[in-house]
Amino acid sequence: MSRRNLVRFLLALAVAFVLMLVFRTTGVTMCTIEGDGLEPTLMNGDHVLVNRWSYGLRIGGTDKLFSYGRLGRQDVKRGDLIAFEDPSDSINRRMLICRCKALPGDTVSTEEGMVVVPSLKDCADRDYYWVESLHSGNAKDAPTQGFIAEEYIIGRVCMVVYSRDTEEPVHRGWRYYRMFIPL
Repeated sequence: MSRRNLVRFLLALAVAFVLMLVFRTTGVTMCTIEGDGLEPTLMNGDHVLVNRWSYGLRIGGTDKLFSYGRLGRQDVKRGDLIAFEDPSDSINRRMLICRCKALPGDTVSTEEGMVVVPSLKDCADRDYYWVESLHSGNAKDAPTQGFIAEEYIIGRVCMVVYSRDTEEPVHRGWRYYRMFIPL
């Protein structure tokens, strides 16, 4: 390979890498499910795709240079599986996934361990969402329930790309029936 061809190849590789980084930070990202808090919808070992544009592209916020905002803002809907930054982990920026059970302004109460959203009374701040796992008693991957500020929401989980049982050896743990499942 001539020196000129090598330079072209390295330049193309660098451009592809930069484009991949831009797409990953502004388009979609992958997240691995660790735990059983969202079964049967999401299983331990699922690798899911998170659409960063589903609620508008997040700009600034939490501890960034710019104040929080969203480009092309869309509303979060009750029942959405949302990915968000763990508010208690500002150093590692761990991504968590829960189901949105209540929207800003909903009244939230619990009866015998179940969350009840009886009416649209102004009880929560205007930009907080109530999220929880499906199996709140045994979830180990995310907080079982609580309020999440809109600025921590990354996007909506839109697809299971592939799944692998982490208890099995690599060559036998693949769950082919869980590949490319839209959510």
